[in-house]
Amino acid sequence: MNLFQAIVLGIVQGLTEFLPVSSSAHIRIVPALFGWEDPGAAFTAIIQIGTLTAVLIYFAKDIVSITGAVISGILKGKPFDTHEAKTGWMIAVGTIPIVCFGLIFKNSIETTLRSLYWVCSSMILFSVALSMAEQHTRSRQDQGLRGKTMAEIGWKEAVVIGLAQSLALIPGASRSGVTITGGLFTHLDRETAARYSFLLSIPSVFAAGIYELYKTRVHIMASTDNITNIVVATLFSFVFGYLSIAFLLNYLRRHTTNVFIVYRVVAGMGILAMIATGKLLP
Repeated sequence: MNLFQAIVLGIVQGLTEFLPVSSSAHIRIVPALFGWEDPGAAFTAIIQIGTLTAVLIYFAKDIVSITGAVISGILKGKPFDTHEAKTGWMIAVGTIPIVCFGLIFKNSIETTLRSLYWVCSSMILFSVALSMAEQHTRSRQDQGLRGKTMAEIGWKEAVVIGLAQSLALIPGASRSGVTITGGLFTHLDRETAARYSFLLSIPSVFAAGIYELYKTRVHIMASTDNITNIVVATLFSFVFGYLSIAFLLNYLRRHTTNVFIVYRVVAGMGILAMIATGKLLP
């Protein structure tokens, strides 16, 4: 790719990583619309380091608190002594499913599942799941029941949301989308579901990014253009990822995810229509 393409894809990654619209789908769809080559799953995983950095900075206070509590709990022989320590272990447990499924289905994720048929279908189908979760949340609100906060997340919620996160391996599913869906079904309020989703993403995104960076290091180092493109795309994904986090958390305090659900359905059906009419190759 050239520098302009790297900038565009970095912006797309940053804007869509945390919104429940699927960054992997957009990294696949945008190049297809412009007639560019598919940058591949490895490129996506590497530039996610930029959005990971955005999470680390935005939630620095929470991360330091959780990490300190985990270490303190281990040293005291009471690993679940505080809520912060328990949260750290719950994030670790919630990361296990996506790691296991990621290793098992690695080849399919990088090849077959990147077909636009898969991408668009999962955008639509998982938006239906998110819509059902929203209906569940509204039903609880009509009954006068409030959503759970971060302090009320337990092992059941951690396991369910962790399993939901593994579905994000399917391009088009959306990591934030499926984890927010899992959070809403386990009675978290929308902002808490998003906040926990971002924290849960840290271990898996870090592991995937470092792994792909190591695996493709020879190709990246083959030319200065490759290095420049990766660095630039990662920087843009960081900047726009940080802005995306701030926007979504503020938005979900007062709104539902309906606008994202509608967008996913319209975009997915639009791309499938373009494929059906021969305007786009799958």
